[in-house]
Amino acid sequence: MNKSYFSSFLLFSFSVLLLVGCGEKSGAPTSTEKPTSSQTAAVKIDPATAGSVAGVVKFEGASPKAQAIDMSQDPACTMGAAPNSSEAFAVKGGKLGNVFVYVKEGLPAGKYEVPQPTVIDQKGCKYVPHVAGAMAGQKVQFLNSDPTMHNVHPDAQANSPWNVTQTPKGEPIEKSFPHAELMMKVSCNQHPWMRMYLNVVEHPFFAVSDAEGKFEIAGLPAGDYLLGFVHEKLGEETVEVKVEAQKAAKVEISFGVK
Repeated sequence: MNKSYFSSFLLFSFSVLLLVGCGEKSGAPTSTEKPTSSQTAAVKIDPATAGSVAGVVKFEGASPKAQAIDMSQDPACTMGAAPNSSEAFAVKGGKLGNVFVYVKEGLPAGKYEVPQPTVIDQKGCKYVPHVAGAMAGQKVQFLNSDPTMHNVHPDAQANSPWNVTQTPKGEPIEKSFPHAELMMKVSCNQHPWMRMYLNVVEHPFFAVSDAEGKFEIAGLPAGDYLLGFVHEKLGEETVEVKVEAQKAAKVEISFGVK
């Protein structure tokens, strides 16, 4: 290659590189990263166009017998306390309690307002409630109303697990969970029978069926939704529902031992 040709080649290469560099600075961003949560637009819900969904969770077949729990290892747990038994199958009159109900699909994308803290108490050496829900990022307060020490221990999978000792009638433990996670087991290392389940979702539209199997989710934008119903032993069932403005959609679903 002669010197003249080589010099021309270098000059041409440099010009191309210069043009490419200028183009990258002046053109549109080339990043393919998804917007972070802080960049996601907030979802505004007009109460005039919102509806609700309510219903009953039923249980079919013979209900499993609740197992008695022996709490005698800690006298503070049995002092004046009623007999304790497993809450895995909260069946009453053919209705099933302690089922976590949430909107699985259909919500507008975006950020939702975080509700006030979810409160979970330790009372009579059991967690109250047995099943609870929280929005990702929402504060969760763990209280200790007992005259004995507890260890609050979420066995988280999608979130970071932790284990914190709480003195008798001590100060509340306040935590939040940034990631969605269903049926997160929360136990107590001091009392092995103590167990509850915390459900974390990305929005505030959830509920837990009560002792009569009833639930309600209010303030939903009108639209078509897929509801998820989750039980600690029986897994998850889903139901499609249409919510209309200023109306209450009705839903019934049944679980049973398979």
